Formats: sequence, structure tokens, C-alpha cells
Amino acid sequence: MLIHIHPDNPQQRLLRQVADILRNGGVIIYPTDTLYGLGCDITQQKAVERICRIKGVDPQKANLSFVCYDLSDLSHYAKQLDTSVYRTLKQYLPGPYTFILEASRQVPKILKTKKDTVGIRVPDNNIARCIVKELGNPILSASLPGEYVEEYTDPDLIHDKFEKLVDLVIDGGAGGMVPSTIISFVSGEAEVVREGAGEVR
Repeated sequence: MLIHIHPDNPQQRLLRQVADILRNGGVIIYPTDTLYGLGCDITQQKAVERICRIKGVDPQKANLSFVCYDLSDLSHYAKQLDTSVYRTLKQYLPGPYTFILEASRQVPKILKTKKDTVGIRVPDNNIARCIVKELGNPILSASLPGEYVEEYTDPDLIHDKFEKLVDLVIDGGAGGMVPSTIISFVSGEAEVVREGAGEVR
């Protein structure tokens, strides 16, 4: 199923529809401020496992990240943040960044790495953040499988390719081609793991 959601003013009726699909263990493809991604409710372990199967990865080794609504939402899933780290996050978010932080106990086990860390995003994208708000908890953020190709910017082509694997594809306009910048704060200092769409200032 393909639905069109307005990128600036997401329709409440459609957001409710998406949240219901996620609550029932569904898997969606949705826009972010970088690439279109695979998503599910992070509390639905079978849906997380399904995304790992679509991507062809082992859940224990997948280094999965997820989308929060804002900084206060993010703080539930990361251990106590130092003031300097919090200031940095406040400066960069919402934006095209994934931050690797020490995971709190609220992070589902399947999403934690062996080092007890987690990747968290607050994208500068109304659709993604409004879905999280409507659902009431974060959604998984996983890249689409296969070689990164230009057709992953076009929701119609994405739908043609993945409609049998997912429950819903959201058309929120053309997607980007550059992934998020990944910054780790696990050592206490900012360490750029991958340079992507976000500038590191």
C-alpha cells in the first residue's frame, strides 16, 4: 500500500493509520531528512526481526538505530548525558545525524549492541517525527537493503520494489541520496564514525 502524506502538514487521519499498522507489528518505508528507511515500532520484536530479514542481517549484529520525537524523548533511551553532550545534541538536532550513546534500560534488548550502546536519530522531517508522536514511542530507522541506487529516492519505485515485503510505503516527496552522519559519544568525546549529510561543525 502506498499513501501520500503532506511533508509540511502531515494529515492526522493518515498518521493514525500508520500508527495503527505499527502497533499491530507492521513494517513501513518512510521518509527522513536523508534517505527513505525501513521502520517499525521498536517494542515489536517480531517486526524488528522482520526488518532484519528484509535487510539480510543478524539482529544481534545489525547496529540498528531508531527515531525519537525530540531531545526529551531521546533522553529516555540514553543513559544520563553529560551537559556538554546534551548541548551538542541540542545544537545538531533535529538534523541528519545519528548519535551513538550508552543505552538506558528502556531500550529493547534487540536494539542494543553488545557494548550496550544505541544509535538514536531526531530527523528534521515532520512525517517521521509526527509518526513517532502519534505512536507514542520511537520507530526503527534502517536503510533499505541492497546497493544504494537512485531509485530509492522515488517513493513510487520504492513501492514497486518493496510492496510485497512491507505493509506500507509513505510518499513524502523525493528522498535524499546521502545517509546521516554518525557521531559516537561512547568515549565521552565526539567521534565521527561516518561522514554523511550532516556537517560536523
